[in-house]
Amino acid sequence: MVFDQLHRYLFNQGNVRGEMVRLEKSFQAILDSYHYPPVIQQLLGELMAAASLLTATLKFEGDIAIQVQSEGPLSYAVINGTHNQQLRGVARWDEELDTLPTEFSQLLEKGVLVITITPEQGERYQGVVALDKPTLAECIEGYFEQSEQLATKIILRTNLSGNEAKACGMFLQVLPLSSESTQKADTDFEHLSTITDTIKDHELFHLPAEDILHRLYHQENIELYPATKVVFKCSCSKERSASALSAVNKEELLEIVAKDGDIKMNCQYCHTEYSFDAIDVESIHAGTFNLPTANG
Repeated sequence: MVFDQLHRYLFNQGNVRGEMVRLEKSFQAILDSYHYPPVIQQLLGELMAAASLLTATLKFEGDIAIQVQSEGPLSYAVINGTHNQQLRGVARWDEELDTLPTEFSQLLEKGVLVITITPEQGERYQGVVALDKPTLAECIEGYFEQSEQLATKIILRTNLSGNEAKACGMFLQVLPLSSESTQKADTDFEHLSTITDTIKDHELFHLPAEDILHRLYHQENIELYPATKVVFKCSCSKERSASALSAVNKEELLEIVAKDGDIKMNCQYCHTEYSFDAIDVESIHAGTFNLPTANG
């Protein structure tokens, strides 16, 4: 059993592409960064699987952010994924509540789904749709229907039973083709979508990936690509924190140091804390800030 891998495949006769991702250590790393209630853990797992599936569709180097925002108990949750399957994420909610609703619509009242695509070269694109469907997967399907007019099927599952935390996802999408070919592809897509809907949780979470694909699509002509490793990785660093401090007035920073002893900056994704003293502040604003070397 190998998790933290993304599998991409192509249905050669159907002009439909597919993906499957299964996460364990990368998902657990996000859960370990903060004490999230179970309902938010589940949502983060679904968002993480979705982010992995969508970043695999990128044709360029860059990243995708999948974010939900609402006026409900959960104010926002976001997962960032890069083209090479490095994921990180965070959620914020009303921590004064004793219990949180388990219904998707109640947790995310008046919510929106925001998908932001940021290429390393080129313009950023952002799409927004209402969270007006019963599940996150259906909302993302609605996003593709609205923004790209491509038939899309998404399955998102999370398993938080016992001591294991796993998240899985499957993705089917019609390839953009000529109008005549698209009509046939739509028919093939409906057939493949119906087959994919038969996947059981115990299969997704407990069978080898190749066995899952064989069980579902053994009558189809599939081209399977090499698996891609998925990892949790935060892009924060002390250098980036120092760069942010350079935009703040030096005297204000020194006042904080005089009062608190140092300046602490905490990464919202991995909760790593970086501290800066008065010497750091002076060197940051002088443009000479350097991290200590391994030899001190």
